[in-house]
Amino acid sequence: MTNKVCTQCGYEHVVIHRKYNGQRLCSKCFKKSIETKVLKTIKKQKLVTKGDKVLVGLSGGKDSVALLKILNILKEKGIIELEAVTIDEGISGYREEGIRIAKETTKELNVKHHIITFEDKYGFTIDKIMKAEEDNPNHQHACTYCGVFRRQVFNQVAREINATKLATGHNLDDESQSIMMNYLEGNINNMVRIGYKTSSSDKRFTPKIKPLREIPEKEIGLYVLESGFEVHFDGCPYAHESFRMEIGDFIRETTLKHPTIMYSILNGFEKIKPSLKKDYISQQIGKPNGTCEICGEPASQNICKSCKFLKDIKSKLKN
Repeated sequence: MTNKVCTQCGYEHVVIHRKYNGQRLCSKCFKKSIETKVLKTIKKQKLVTKGDKVLVGLSGGKDSVALLKILNILKEKGIIELEAVTIDEGISGYREEGIRIAKETTKELNVKHHIITFEDKYGFTIDKIMKAEEDNPNHQHACTYCGVFRRQVFNQVAREINATKLATGHNLDDESQSIMMNYLEGNINNMVRIGYKTSSSDKRFTPKIKPLREIPEKEIGLYVLESGFEVHFDGCPYAHESFRMEIGDFIRETTLKHPTIMYSILNGFEKIKPSLKKDYISQQIGKPNGTCEICGEPASQNICKSCKFLKDIKSKLKN
C-alpha cells in the first residue's frame, strides 16, 4: 500500500502500483481498469459476437469467478448467453470448496450450471489414480491425466448445450508459462495452438477463448478481493510437482527485476506466431481429422489419448 495518489482520479487511497507501466490506482479505478481491459480484449480479438452462447469453465477459483463476473456484464446487456461447467476431478480436501463457491456464484448471477464428476463419468478419481501409481517411479503426473480428461469433458458439454464458445480463465502468468514450457520442450504442435482464440477445422471442437490473457495473476487476485467476490484461493495439491510450477517460479523471480517480462514473452510470441503457424500448418496439409474407434470423439490417431489413458488406468486399478 502506498500513500501516493491515484494516477486516474487523484484519490489518495492507492491499492496497487503497476511497476510495468507506472500506474498507481485506487480500488475503484483499479477494478474499472480490469473490466475495461478484458472487455477491450474481447472486442479487439473478436472473442465473442452478438448471439454467442458461451460456456465458462468454472472452478470456483479467482480466475474463473472473475471471468464469469465480467462475461456476465455482456449477458446482462443481452449480447451473449452464458452457462458454466464445473469439473470435480475427485481431489479430496481441495475441490469441494471450489464447487460450493461455483454453485453460489452461478445462482447469484442466474447462470445455468453443470457439474461433471470424474467418478460418475469415468469410474475413478484423480486421487484413486495417483494412489494406484504411487509405487511406480515413472508414472504420469496428475496434471497430465487431469488435463486430458478435463479437455474432453469441456468439449463434450460445450457440444451438448450447443455452445459457440468455451471460455477459460487463463491469465498472463498461465500464458507466459505455456509459451516457455512448450518452447523448452520443443512442442511446436502445442505452441501454435496458444492464443486468444483456439479454433479447429474439425467442427466437433468448440472454439476456446481466453479473455483474461493479458491480466497478471496477482491483479486478478486483487480484483476479486477488492470486489468482495468469494473465491477458492487454495492451489491443487498435485500442482507443486509439475514442470509448469518450475517454469512459473522462474518467471515470477525474473519479474521481480524485470516487471515487463511476462508481457515481453506474450508480445514476442504473438509476433512470431503467424510465421511459426504458417510453416507448421503447411506440413500438416492432407492429414484428415480422425475419430476415436472406441469413444467416437475427435482424435488425431485411431484411439484418442483419453481412451489410451482409460485402458491403462482401469488395468492398474483392477490390479
